[in-house]
Amino acid sequence: MPIVTLTMNPAIDSAARTDLVLPTDKMRCSAPRFDPGGGGINVARTVAALGEPVTAIYPAGGHTGVFLEQLVRAAGVPSYAVATAEPSRENLAVFADDTGAQYRFVFPGPRLTPAEQHRCLAAVERHAPGADYVVASGSLPPGVESDFYQILADVAAAQGVPMILDTSGAALRGIRRGVFLIKPSVRELAQLAGRALPDRDTQVAAARELVNASVAEVVVVSLGAEGVLAVTAERSQWFPAIPVPVRSGIGAGDAMVGGIAVGSARGYELDDAIRLGIAAATAALTTSGTAPGLRSRIEQLYEEQTRAAAPVAEIG
Repeated sequence: MPIVTLTMNPAIDSAARTDLVLPTDKMRCSAPRFDPGGGGINVARTVAALGEPVTAIYPAGGHTGVFLEQLVRAAGVPSYAVATAEPSRENLAVFADDTGAQYRFVFPGPRLTPAEQHRCLAAVERHAPGADYVVASGSLPPGVESDFYQILADVAAAQGVPMILDTSGAALRGIRRGVFLIKPSVRELAQLAGRALPDRDTQVAAARELVNASVAEVVVVSLGAEGVLAVTAERSQWFPAIPVPVRSGIGAGDAMVGGIAVGSARGYELDDAIRLGIAAATAALTTSGTAPGLRSRIEQLYEEQTRAAAPVAEIG
C-alpha cells in the first residue's frame, strides 16, 4: 500500500561550493546542484529509493513551480502538484571548502490562499484511502494557520490512515491529538515543552507528556550525533547513531522519517522501523545535496545494526 506525503512549503534546493565565505567580496562558486526539496518531498524520495510506492503532494506555482515539478519527476517520485498563484521558493546551501562549514539560506515561501490550502487537504483526502500512512513534513508557509496539521490529522483519521508528522515551532504546537508518530529534534522538543532538557530523563519526561496527552502514540526525538530517543506509553529507548563522514546534512532528518514510515508500512516492530530510519538518515549524510542514500547502502546499514543487535538502552 502506498505512503502519501504532504509538503506545504516545498522548495528548489540549490547547493554549490566555494573556496571560502567572506563579506562583501564576490565568492566564485561551483556549478550549482538542484534538488526538489521540502520535508515531505525528501521523505518521498527516501520511500521511493527503498522501493516502496509513494505519492508526494505539494503546492507549486510560477516558473519555479514548473522547475520543481520537473525535479520531482526526474527524482522518480509519483506526485500531485496543487497549483498556486505565487511562485514556489528557492533555498541555497553553500559549502566553504576552507572550513568545511555549510551555510544555509532558507526563504519563507509563497503565501497560500485559503482556497489553495483547501485544495492541498482535498488532494490528501483523495489519495489517502488505502494508504498505509500519511506523512506531513516541513514548515508551514505564510498564510497558513498553525493548526493546519491538526486539520490534516483529522482528515487522515477520518480516512482511517495513521499520520506521521515532522515539523517545528508553531506548527508543532498546533497539534493537540491523534497523530501516530511525531519526530522533533531535542531542541524542538525543548521549545515545545517550554524548558531545558539537559539529559535523557528530562527528554523522556517531555516526550511522554505528549504521549499521555494523546498528542501522539510515539515520539521519536532526534539527538543528532548522539542518536535517537523513542518514547511510547510503555517504553523509552535510546538508539545510537552510526558515525560516518558527513557530506551534507540537509534532508537527513527527512530520510529518517522516510525510513521509519517504510519500516512501519512493512510491519516492522518499532525498534526495527527506527533502525531502518537511522540507516536511511546515515546513508543520506554521505550524499550530495538532499539526495537520499542508495537502497543497497540503506539496507546494508540496517542489516549491520540488526546483526550486531545494535545496543538499545531502556531509559526510565
